[in-house]
Amino acid sequence: MRDQDKKETRRRGVNRLSARWVAVAPPGRYADGRNLYLHVRPNGRRSWVLRYVYHGRRRDMGLGPWPIITLKRARELALDWLRVLHEGRDPIAERRAGERHVPTFREAAEDYVKAHASRWSNHKHRAQWASTLKTYAYPAIGSLRVDEIGVDDVLRALRPIWEEKAETASRVRGRIERVLDWCTVLGLRDGPNPARWKGNLQALLPARGRRAHFRAMPWAQVPEFVVGLREKQGMAARALEFAILTAARSGEVRGATWDEIDLEAKVWTIPAERMKSKREHRVPLSDEAVRLLKALPLLEGTELVFPSPMTGRQLSDMSLTKVLRDMGVSVTVHGFRSSFRDWCAETTAYPSDVAEAALAHVVRNQVEAAYRRGDLFEKRCQLMREWGTFCTTPRPAGEVVPIRGER
Repeated sequence: MRDQDKKETRRRGVNRLSARWVAVAPPGRYADGRNLYLHVRPNGRRSWVLRYVYHGRRRDMGLGPWPIITLKRARELALDWLRVLHEGRDPIAERRAGERHVPTFREAAEDYVKAHASRWSNHKHRAQWASTLKTYAYPAIGSLRVDEIGVDDVLRALRPIWEEKAETASRVRGRIERVLDWCTVLGLRDGPNPARWKGNLQALLPARGRRAHFRAMPWAQVPEFVVGLREKQGMAARALEFAILTAARSGEVRGATWDEIDLEAKVWTIPAERMKSKREHRVPLSDEAVRLLKALPLLEGTELVFPSPMTGRQLSDMSLTKVLRDMGVSVTVHGFRSSFRDWCAETTAYPSDVAEAALAHVVRNQVEAAYRRGDLFEKRCQLMREWGTFCTTPRPAGEVVPIRGER
């Protein structure tokens, strides 16, 4: 190129640098044009940087050190990557994709589940993770590379179920967010998480209604229900009755073993690994609960208190739900814990923390939790005795209320 042409090129803002200047330039950053910069560090080391904007975000892409990458070669590389940018792709993401495998969302989600499965409390939770993503996320974004997924892709997965299946949609969104966060930490993608709610999807999706609670039977109807329940035969009916008398969760009851129960001391000790809170929980047993346990048949080959008579294995959650359906009540097994809590609040003088301890609820206030050392067991013994008596004492005939109601 003639000297006059070189001067004209530099005047237009491109090819501003010369090979001689690159070799002697003092520390600083110098523009050559077409987004190419020479970066000279205080120690004299020199390198090339391509600066560009992608989706509103400024990015710096290193092109290599001088003199390995000459001025001429740096200009060639800059033009190559600017063509990629012109085609709507992120040069840095493209280079990373060429350097290592970027998984699809489905591949990443399956790896995430495997990596975290050991920390999750039960097999049911792991199964829910896999099934919800397979059903709702994979059809929309399962085949997309994790570094390609944007807000529109996440919306495509969520919109069909956002209002019709609000609770499920919320869980799917949270699970997509966790998988993509994990991928970011692993360096498989960068930039904001497109599944984030606050300040992101919050502006694009309608607010969900108030979270639906487990359908619960009004506490005053529980005694009449228990009378009918005792007429039902089968292990599932006995497990449901025991769950009501102890205000325990379905899974805790169905997984109970005889070595957890001390009939003489009238206490059921649930080990930490079977508790949602991951803390050992002692349940005082009322006389009614003890009588129920003593009347149970002992099946050979299993330590379970409430085994399936057919298989000897743990009863399914649906087996207890089926008892409720057969009795014509539209409440949930878990809802009886709410019935117990309402009974405590409306008919007893026990402090709230005693009732919460009976339900094995974790103390959310960190200061209060730091000073709470005991489990209020003695107070809970009296509370559960009164609850057992209440549940098994039908109201006078004139005060009977129908058991089909729910709240």
